[in-house]
Amino acid sequence: MHLRAPSIDQGVHGFVWSVGFFLYMWLGALAIDVAGGVAFVVSLVAGAAIFLFVRTRGGGTPSRH
Repeated sequence: MHLRAPSIDQGVHGFVWSVGFFLYMWLGALAIDVAGGVAFVVSLVAGAAIFLFVRTRGGGTPSRH
């Protein structure tokens, strides 16, 4: 019996990456004293861009062994 990880949709991968990237950018911007609203909006836009990128371009064809 061969055990393998479950298949996860690209949308889930994109969402996880975008949330992580958003938090990293938002907290990083706050740490270097960027205004809270500006940091939030810029991080939100960047997170949405990462979501779209991973959703459309992420992953490849799985390799068969």
